[in-house]
Amino acid sequence: MEITRRSVRGVSFYACSGWEGAAHGFSTRLGGVSPPPWDSLNLGVSLGDKPDNVRENFARFCAAVGTDAGALVKNHQVHGDTIRRVTRADILPDAAAPGNFDGDGLVTGVPGVCLTVFSGDCIPVLLYDPVRRCAAAVHAGWRGTAIGASAQAAEVMAREYGCRPEHILAAVGPGIGPCCFETHGDVPDGLRSGLGEDAAPFIRPLSREGKFSVDLKGANARWLERAGLRPEHIALCPACTACDLSTFWSHRVQGTRRGSMAAVIQLLA
Repeated sequence: MEITRRSVRGVSFYACSGWEGAAHGFSTRLGGVSPPPWDSLNLGVSLGDKPDNVRENFARFCAAVGTDAGALVKNHQVHGDTIRRVTRADILPDAAAPGNFDGDGLVTGVPGVCLTVFSGDCIPVLLYDPVRRCAAAVHAGWRGTAIGASAQAAEVMAREYGCRPEHILAAVGPGIGPCCFETHGDVPDGLRSGLGEDAAPFIRPLSREGKFSVDLKGANARWLERAGLRPEHIALCPACTACDLSTFWSHRVQGTRRGSMAAVIQLLA
C-alpha cells in the first residue's frame, strides 16, 4: 500500500493504492482556476477567493479523484478530536459553503457521501474499512495529533460501525514534515502528554536552545497503531507542504495569503 502522485485532466493529487471501494484523494494546488494568491486549485472558502472559483475547483478535483462535488460534507475545523458520524442529511447544498458544525473528523457508512477535510500544513488522514464499508476523514494539526484525533476516528469506526481495527486502512497525506516543522517546547510537551514514551521517536532537539523538530505524520501513524491498525495498513505520504510551494500551500510559510488543500473520501455504491 503506497501513496503516489497522480494527474487526471490536469488536476494533480495524491491517492493510495488498493482502495478500490473508496474514491479518495489529497489535493495539491495544481489544476484549478483561481488567480494568485489562491492559484490555482483552491478549495477553501474562507481565504478570500471567489465562491465561483471554489465551486469550479471542487468540480475539477472531485471529477479527477472520482467523488461527487455535489455530495460534500465539511466540518468547521477547530483543532480538536471531535469525530462526527454523518449521512446524506449532512450534505451541503453548495460546494462553496463552509462547514456547519465544529469538529475535526467525519465518519460514514453511507455510500455517496463525500467526506472533506482541509489542510495547509496540518496532516490530513483518511481511513477506510473495506470489510465493513466505512470511511473517515480527519484533520490533525499538532494539537489534534497530540490528542490522537486520528485514533479517535478509528475508535468511532470500531464502536459505531463494527469495524475491526486490523481491517482498517489508513492514508496519512501531505503535510508539513520534520524537515520544516520547527517548534518550541509546547508541541513536544503535547505529544508526550498524549503518547507518553511513544512520542520520543518523533521529537528531535535542535541545536538552538528550546527548539525542536517534530514529525507529525509519524506521530499520527503511532496513534493509529495504538488504536489497533496494522503497520502495513498505514501509508505515509512523504511530501512536505512547506518544502514544495510549487505543489502545495503552506500556512507556516505563506500565512493567510494562500489557498487551501483538501482531502476527500467517498464510499462507492
